[in-house]
Amino acid sequence: MADPSSYRPRPGEIPDSPGVYRFRDEHRRVIYVGKAKSLRQRLANYFQDLANLHPRTRTMVTTAASVEWTVVSTEVEALQLEYSWIKEYDPRFNVKYRDDKSYPYLAVTMNEEFPRVQVMRGHKKKGVRYFGPYGHAWAIRDTVDLLLRVFPVRTCSAGVFKNAARTGRPCLLGYIGKCSAPCVERISPDDHWDLADEFCDFMAGRTGTYLRRLERQMAEAADEMEYERAARLRDDIGALKKAMEKSAVVLADATDADLIAVAEDELEAAVQIFHVRGGRVRGQRGWVTDKVEEITTGALVEHALQQLYGEETGDAVPKEVLVPALPDPVEPVQQWLTERRGSGVSLRIPQRGDKKALMETVQRNAQQALVLHKTKRASDLTTRSRALEEIADALDLDSAPLRIECYDISHLQGDDVVASMVVFEDGLARKSEYRRFQIKGFAGQDDVRSMHEVITRRFRRYLAEKEKTGEWADGEDGADGTGAGGDEQLTDGPALKDDDGRPKRFAYPPQLVVVDGGQPQVAAAQRALDELGIDDIAVCGLAKRLEEVWLPREDDPVALPRTSEGLYLLQRVRDEAHRFAITYQRAKRAKRFRSSPLDDVPGLGETRKQALIKHFGSVKKLRSATIDQICEVPGIGRKTAETVAVALARATPAAPAVNTATGEIIDDEDGAPETTADAPGEPVTAGTPDERRGQER
Repeated sequence: MADPSSYRPRPGEIPDSPGVYRFRDEHRRVIYVGKAKSLRQRLANYFQDLANLHPRTRTMVTTAASVEWTVVSTEVEALQLEYSWIKEYDPRFNVKYRDDKSYPYLAVTMNEEFPRVQVMRGHKKKGVRYFGPYGHAWAIRDTVDLLLRVFPVRTCSAGVFKNAARTGRPCLLGYIGKCSAPCVERISPDDHWDLADEFCDFMAGRTGTYLRRLERQMAEAADEMEYERAARLRDDIGALKKAMEKSAVVLADATDADLIAVAEDELEAAVQIFHVRGGRVRGQRGWVTDKVEEITTGALVEHALQQLYGEETGDAVPKEVLVPALPDPVEPVQQWLTERRGSGVSLRIPQRGDKKALMETVQRNAQQALVLHKTKRASDLTTRSRALEEIADALDLDSAPLRIECYDISHLQGDDVVASMVVFEDGLARKSEYRRFQIKGFAGQDDVRSMHEVITRRFRRYLAEKEKTGEWADGEDGADGTGAGGDEQLTDGPALKDDDGRPKRFAYPPQLVVVDGGQPQVAAAQRALDELGIDDIAVCGLAKRLEEVWLPREDDPVALPRTSEGLYLLQRVRDEAHRFAITYQRAKRAKRFRSSPLDDVPGLGETRKQALIKHFGSVKKLRSATIDQICEVPGIGRKTAETVAVALARATPAAPAVNTATGEIIDDEDGAPETTADAPGEPVTAGTPDERRGQER
């Protein structure tokens, strides 16, 4: 724990002007970014008696090892620079709102020759018009399905579009009138683009024009006794009105506004936003955050505005933003919003009428979101803090392990040996820093040698980067993540960066290394650290059999109660490392296995292949079956049965899955799938846990 007086700037060094400041820890990692109207007055608040500071502010200043600042001209510039640095450095002590879900948008790709209507999530793209966000993707699809009667815009993927253009036949939507079929040139590119533009106008709230036009066309068709066309127009009007009813009118005068409400307690805060366009609620979203310092409601609102509009411009920033409390001072924030929009933005607190009533509804949603968040064990800050304290007490650590790294080895009977490294900070997974390793040479013969190699490679890289600050470590494992050593850098999130802007890979050491295994694996990890001369990182292991916690050079495991939050956190860390390792190992293994003989049967799809295997039990038994017996399988006709029999007769009997590197048969041709997927990215091996443990780690 650092003493703030050791890095406190000398009197007169800090300028009395607007600016942005950064606190860094002993590893030069930015841990907090803030802005100030007067840097001198603001920074002076951090260097007072620790007893007078908020507990979390006290934790921040004692974790920091230095402070630096940048002077700007105005408070608006300070606001912009603060937002940029928070996005770049992701400081752990800053207020960071986390979406409680990935919200879907209705997107129209106006940047394409034939614009497409689709559901999109994630970052917004240039040239695409977005509407929402919506609470559920099915709500978008229901709305689009109604509007396609009137605005038959393309909704198919690029592959379907190209295939239809190649064959000259549109998809089903083209036949039933819910697509104008630009793929077969039923409509010109310009006319289709205009149709998509009209769709966007309707979604933006300009509905009256189209309803009046359709009503006029319906009356004209009736006068001309074209009753079928009039009936079709009547149905179109009904579809538009039904789509409009899905978003109830809440504000008069076609108001465009965003309403932001905050629910908070001493530890956390929840933010809810309602997006009102054309007087209707077009979308809703919510965030939660840990209150890492003493902060007012106005400051929480300011951070929410930064995250909400930091990358938006134009009409994406509404004319009116209603909040429960104003930032202090409010003028720079309002000026910043005006610059983002390009015209005036009203930032105020609703006092009466419909807007105040709607704000109360948003506030109730925020309160409910906070209560729901509190019930989630893994996301509860108090629970995480207690877990880290329990781990520190059980392992006799000097402080709580804020950064934990866990390692696991995975292989199939000694082949395709890989390792994983997962990182948890403050009790939460930090996927941007996950790493995976290929184990080569003799080390693949057992888990102990593999663990020693992985720990050695990881911390040799750390020592090299520590010596060459801001430069790539040119170790034997390769510097690009896929070199001779086979380390692979993932892209789950933004890479950590140093002052020169280049990503760093292994720059930050953990306070605790956890290995998946018992006493032998722990001893191997500790030996690797000892050989590198690292003596300030704790090591422990978590054995699966009895969930025992092992320490180096100890004959007996540490006893943690089964109800311990610390044990629960270690289990989550270990299970995540195992999931990450086994997913990588299976992906590598799948590339090396030969396909089934059934894959060569023309016209035989995956469903019927599975039906054949399920009926006969294995390819071997299927090969010996007669054509009449094959016909007994549901969905298999005589012609298909004859084709299957001929294909299997031509196939080599030794065609089961083979390890192409060694030529060794790894399947006894029972035909059962080696894995099944019960969730994306997390396959489960067939068989009992005890059977799997002996074959696959």
